[in-house]
Amino acid sequence: MKHYNFAFCGLGSIASRHIGNLATVLNQRGESFSIDLYRSGQGRPVPSDFSDYIRDVFPFSEKVPKEKIYDAVFVTNPTSVHYETLRKFIDNTKAFFIEKPVFDSTEVDTGIFDDLAGVECYVACPLRYHPVLAYVKENVALDEVICARAISSSYLPEWRPGQDYRKCYSAHRNMGGGVAIDLIHEWDYLSSLFGMPITCLSLQGKISELEIDSDDYAVYIAKTDKTILELHLDYFGRKAMRTLDLFLDDETIHCDIINGKVEYMKEGQTITLDSERDGFQSREIEQFIKIINHETTNNSTAEHAFKVLKLAKGEY
Repeated sequence: MKHYNFAFCGLGSIASRHIGNLATVLNQRGESFSIDLYRSGQGRPVPSDFSDYIRDVFPFSEKVPKEKIYDAVFVTNPTSVHYETLRKFIDNTKAFFIEKPVFDSTEVDTGIFDDLAGVECYVACPLRYHPVLAYVKENVALDEVICARAISSSYLPEWRPGQDYRKCYSAHRNMGGGVAIDLIHEWDYLSSLFGMPITCLSLQGKISELEIDSDDYAVYIAKTDKTILELHLDYFGRKAMRTLDLFLDDETIHCDIINGKVEYMKEGQTITLDSERDGFQSREIEQFIKIINHETTNNSTAEHAFKVLKLAKGEY
């Protein structure tokens, strides 16, 4: 039975979800794992249901001992320290699982990609594994799509129940907040379906009455060799929407990601799919385990994620 040695940098809600999914996936494979947890000293206590997996807890500020070699390091701390984290563990791991966005800024030393050449770097892209988008990739002739129009609209004060939205990182530009980065998964899945655009125009700014200093809208129009791409992102939509409309010569397909539905509007057919979050995020963890075991190729590299970051920021 194979045993994995993992490190986690940060233990917020997304890290906790990954640990739970690791337990599910590796149990199904008949494999086991243990975790060294690196923390800033802040944050909630380690949940009791994870205690069997946590081997040691270290201050993030400490130097990683040379003898520590991990099968993978999960970079689940704030985006502002992702670059530092990669540099910190580059000689102590065989692979990285990096939460998106890969960095909080495009103004980093891109030489890091050369330095990471011998380390497998996977950047999170869970929406690609959502049943609706997986259906689109497998069943729609994407090279025949004339135009794709995507929207992700929701109300920031309702994102984190029980928390003051004005105090979360999303609300503050200097903490890496802003709708373009928070909802960067849209550009990730669009680029994975249609390729990176050859040109892109965008408008980004603050327009609502939300008490934030970060951007609350980002609107883009872009073009690949064959397809026009339109994307609308906002923090102020009072009814959550996450949709993708595909325009073909003979059909218009409406994809409702939140409700797990694909509607062929001309034909009048609706397909309902399971959109439960743990399901598609578990499939991503399963994919990552296959990547680090060389059972499949890496479909979300750090270099691609950096291009997506530039695209989201309007710097592409």
